[in-house]
Amino acid sequence: MSETDETACASEVERLHQILQGWLSGTAPNTASEFAVFADSHTREFTLITAEGVELTRDQVMGGLREAHGSAAGLRIQTAGTRLVAAAGPVLVVTFTELHSGSDGARSRRCTAVFERDPAAPHGLRWRHLQETFLAE
Repeated sequence: MSETDETACASEVERLHQILQGWLSGTAPNTASEFAVFADSHTREFTLITAEGVELTRDQVMGGLREAHGSAAGLRIQTAGTRLVAAAGPVLVVTFTELHSGSDGARSRRCTAVFERDPAAPHGLRWRHLQETFLAE
């Protein structure tokens, strides 16, 4: 595990959450090209285990998010404490905290993400899997 890998992971976590914040808060334009910036950051095999314990496929996640534009006016998302847990070949695993505020129902969460290396992707990484757990309120 190199510091370069950890820096790339932290930068990618921050980048994608800023895009997500813009989309959900409605400050980003509601266009197919704007949404593609988010969607293209994920592998075709991407899965999400939500904080409620539901496993979703990439298509389910993208379908729900595409419809959620502007659904959380005022939402702010910050990421903190990104830490590289493992790196083996093309796979990297990180943990981080996702801090949500400014919107009704905003709940922060602890996350574990799996990335695949892809030189064509931002920071050389694509999201393969994400597991979220709500933080105690």
